[in-house]
Amino acid sequence: MKELFDQTSHNCSKLVTKSYSTSFSLAVNMLSPSIRTDIYNIYGFVRFADEIVDTFHDYDKEVLMANFERDYYLAKEQGISLNPILNSFQQTVNKYKISNDMVQAFLKSMKADLHKTEYQTKAEYDEYIYGSADVVGLMCLKVFVNGDDDKYNELKDAAMRLGSAFQKVNFLRDLKADYEDLNRSYFPNVDLGQLNAASKQIIIDEIEADFDYAYTEGILKLPVEAKFGVYMAYRYYRRLLKKLKSVPSEKIMDTRIRISDPMKINILARSYVKYKLNII
Repeated sequence: MKELFDQTSHNCSKLVTKSYSTSFSLAVNMLSPSIRTDIYNIYGFVRFADEIVDTFHDYDKEVLMANFERDYYLAKEQGISLNPILNSFQQTVNKYKISNDMVQAFLKSMKADLHKTEYQTKAEYDEYIYGSADVVGLMCLKVFVNGDDDKYNELKDAAMRLGSAFQKVNFLRDLKADYEDLNRSYFPNVDLGQLNAASKQIIIDEIEADFDYAYTEGILKLPVEAKFGVYMAYRYYRRLLKKLKSVPSEKIMDTRIRISDPMKINILARSYVKYKLNII
């Protein structure tokens, strides 16, 4: 039965999400059941691509990425893949008419991580973030608006800004691993070996501007099926940013910031109260 295979594929994408990100899983659980599966499917795809470039050091990453990309396009063309992650993702792509341009932009940024170690201009930096984060926000927005093109066009800039904010927070949080382990420097014109307070503040200000725009122009206007889950993710990342702000610039490379499980529950409870009181 094809239905059983498809359900198994969706379960695999859900398992990938829960295994790799308890925080994102918590936010997805706050979405309407009608859209959770498709968000799991998107996360499973982007997570596997990211794992190829970030962690599979004992293997030929370029071959793995080429095969992953080839197999995705075959899956999309044929409407099936024996790779359950690709099988579930292509269903979501076809269901919500996620454009090839989005997937190609994402894969381009992932492939850049195979060889590019430094981003020297804002244009390079913006292009990487667009592919690695903004388009993922747009893919999710396609699911959230369920074919409402007017709503999609109204919210797409905010979805991109929220994706950018999430990615930039990740860059700050993972500075040590990116710089020392993977030899990557994403922030242009910033010497990560000697990050100073002024440079750090510029990055913080940029992230906060993205968050503020995404909240007022996007999250508050989302369909009810998506609003609480996206707001949860937003609150989680704003708390990460708050903790990053408190770390002196000279120590940020040596500090691993995380949100404790009790704090996650606190964020969930406070967010739920605001949601139920129609404050968001």
